Amino acid sequence: MASLAAQIIDQRINGIVERQADSFAAELGLGADELRRRSAAFTFLVARTVLLELANGDLTDDEVLDGIVDGSSDFGVDALFFSDEPDNGAIPIVLIQGKYRRNLDGAAAFPENGIAGMIDAIGALFDPGRQVTVNERWRHRVEEIRSFVADGAIPAVTAIAANNGTRWTSQAQQRIDNAARDFGNQVEWRHVGPGELLDLLQKQAPVNDRLQLVGLATVEEFQFRRVLIGRCSVGELARLADQYGNRLFERNIRRYLGLAGNRVNEALAATLREPEQRPNFYFYNNGVTLTCSQFRHNALQHGSWQVQMDDLQIVNGGQTARTVQRMTEEIGSEIDSAEVLVRIYELPPDDDGALVDAITFATNSQNPVDLRDLKANDPRQRTLAVSIRELGYAYRLKRSEQAVSSGEFTSATVAEAVLAVWRQRPHQARFRMREHFGVLYDTIFTHDLNGAQAVIAALVLRQAENRRRRPPPDAPDFLPYGSRFAAMLVGRYVLEDMGVALCRLDHRNFIEAKEWLERQAEHYLRRAEEEIGVALDPLFDNRRRPRTLQRLSATFRRADLVDMLRT
Repeated sequence: MASLAAQIIDQRINGIVERQADSFAAELGLGADELRRRSAAFTFLVARTVLLELANGDLTDDEVLDGIVDGSSDFGVDALFFSDEPDNGAIPIVLIQGKYRRNLDGAAAFPENGIAGMIDAIGALFDPGRQVTVNERWRHRVEEIRSFVADGAIPAVTAIAANNGTRWTSQAQQRIDNAARDFGNQVEWRHVGPGELLDLLQKQAPVNDRLQLVGLATVEEFQFRRVLIGRCSVGELARLADQYGNRLFERNIRRYLGLAGNRVNEALAATLREPEQRPNFYFYNNGVTLTCSQFRHNALQHGSWQVQMDDLQIVNGGQTARTVQRMTEEIGSEIDSAEVLVRIYELPPDDDGALVDAITFATNSQNPVDLRDLKANDPRQRTLAVSIRELGYAYRLKRSEQAVSSGEFTSATVAEAVLAVWRQRPHQARFRMREHFGVLYDTIFTHDLNGAQAVIAALVLRQAENRRRRPPPDAPDFLPYGSRFAAMLVGRYVLEDMGVALCRLDHRNFIEAKEWLERQAEHYLRRAEEEIGVALDPLFDNRRRPRTLQRLSATFRRADLVDMLRT
């Protein structure tokens, strides 16, 4: 079975092959050879992603293409990147060799001969006195590096072995260990597989910024952590929210809930609108909690510190920050007369996130916490969001005031759809919604649930719900209650017509599944209604158990009808 991470990477490859087709042909000389184009696309993806992480910067597509040197006489290395600004006498160099397989089970190890080729390349390419035969794409890059080396720069090489499988074997590791006797500490080896590549693709750039405090503040240190408690103008929160947007709230368990209909946020806004009440904002608000990996300030200054923070996150007070941001747009700089309590927690860099999650959950009490919001930081949710995005749809992880577009699904909708369509629990999909992100969460969001399965389920449910909301004249009497049951059957029909099992539904046949659904939706739904009608008939008679709407409604809340439809 294909791994979910490998599937998502394969989706990315599809997009790169399509977008870069002309560039691959013109610059790399790749024709219609599908395997070579996909191999180049994989190298492109690895280079762009890993170099973004290593250099904390970004590369244009043209810069990435410049570094791809795949071809004849390439020493088995597919990409070469270097800095043209040596740092402390060292010139950072990145070598990438990519091994891409169409088999997406993720089981194949990076080959030993690939490691051997990279060792040979490192030993030959960066010695100005050695003669080597390389292709033209290599030549100008290698000679430029050698010119730095001839001037005294010391190569600092990162050798990246990338594949859509597992790490190299123990025999390959022995080759690396033997080469280390010659290379010393100038070469760092790194494996990049689908899991790590997916993690890097999801990684957000850190928020590093400062917060201007007002008046006195206090710093305490205990259990190897530091805490700063002080106050700042609400305008500082508005500035941070303006500059960083949702990046500032990635660890927060809610997106902004808006003003309209939200009691707490409306009260915050009302206080800020009234000039005489603004000075009291500090006393009315519970304050804002921030986490960071480090904060710094001038302790020799009596007060009004400017606190510099790394990896800044607002984990509680996101509603306050967003409301203040909105009100700044409405009333301008006058809002600065309002102040708010701030708590800054400096957490150790090796914290695995559990403490942040605990702080986040414990401190969020101003607005009721939805379990769906809390699960938004679950790696399964974030991975699923990436998988869905690669199919051209958006996945909304948290509650928000914004309307849902036709190309977007909320996590609540996906949970309901997957539970009804693929897990064959339509009664629980509708009547146990509060448990979808509780006791039913692991049943719905299994580790092998991919974006294609999630989107098809959501589209099936959308079709069934549209029919329920706009029933045809000949609609059966149970239609207002049975849309999730119909969706379950429609999902079955789609897979039957495709001739695949659910575990084989992924991005590779997603378009086919979607086309089956779009072409046959009306037929599928009528067929499902007929099948449900046949299953219902034995449950009712005109005397002992007449068929009333109440009894129909109750029937669709039970599991016995599901069991009948399964068989």
